[in-house]
Amino acid sequence: MQADIFDRLAAFPREQFLTGPTPLEHLPRLSAQLGVELWIKRDDLTGLGGGGNKIRQLEFYLGAARDAGADTILITGAVQSNYVRAAAAAAARCGMKSVLQLEDRVPGMGAAYQSSGNVFLAKLLGAEHVFYPGGEDEAGADAALNDHAARLRQEGRHPYVIPLGLGNKPLGALGYVIAAQEVMEETNMFDAIVIPSGSGATHGGFLAGLRALGVGTPVHGICVRRDRAAQFARLKEISDRLADLLGTRPWLREADIHTHDSALAPGYGLVSEKVMRAIRMMAEGEGLFLDPVYSGKCFAGVIDLIESGEIARGSKVLFVHTGGVPALFAYQDDLRPG
Repeated sequence: MQADIFDRLAAFPREQFLTGPTPLEHLPRLSAQLGVELWIKRDDLTGLGGGGNKIRQLEFYLGAARDAGADTILITGAVQSNYVRAAAAAAARCGMKSVLQLEDRVPGMGAAYQSSGNVFLAKLLGAEHVFYPGGEDEAGADAALNDHAARLRQEGRHPYVIPLGLGNKPLGALGYVIAAQEVMEETNMFDAIVIPSGSGATHGGFLAGLRALGVGTPVHGICVRRDRAAQFARLKEISDRLADLLGTRPWLREADIHTHDSALAPGYGLVSEKVMRAIRMMAEGEGLFLDPVYSGKCFAGVIDLIESGEIARGSKVLFVHTGGVPALFAYQDDLRPG
């Protein structure tokens, strides 16, 4: 157990965007349908600017930005990134400007994808959009964002860059170390936990928090951007960098990291029949919405894990809903019934 890690978190500047713990709810109809006791952690209800898991991460990034005297935050994401929309909301709450660098990660998308959903909401939040032509070049995207920040400094602004690449301090993961503690204060009786795994901050932070509390429940990360091997390596590096950030030895073992890519195809931000089925099951069965990029893929992964037997029938399972509902409007042509 590494319980002192939670004391170390107090040393990091933090904005308070969440008003309290997000709900933990039982899903009775999907439980009966899937043959497990299914629960959902409602991190779609983190509140600020459309909610989602990124609000927990941004508490620490915006805390660092305010501590540095910033008046502008800069961040990179896909065109329909929930993260950049949430960052624009967090910046607005803190009285800062936001510059959102959008990457062309998802090929072949139509007009709705380029202008509705998260793009539309970010404009309402007063964000400035700039574009980066690559989609799989984290170092290049970070370099371009730092160049833009340098130009802002020449204009007398005080920018703060929220980085994309792995070679940076994983401040965002701290928010999910705390989320793990929040869940365990409500109940510690889950047989399995399933969570989306993209940048790795949510998955890595939550897993690290559980293990710091001495909780050995398997945490299954559902890959939304990379295959399972690449995501495993990313989680390993994040866990090492998180330990370094907190000034302690790494406490996660490789055996703790579970990544699954059965719901990933045809790729990041692209919708399969499997993901459409998962989104419709949740909507028709429980009246809850999932997005096609993160939460929909993750719930498709839940179904796969149960149907394959990796999660046994009768298990008590927690599905972490990371939000992203605004992106549904950008995918209406893909998801329209019939």
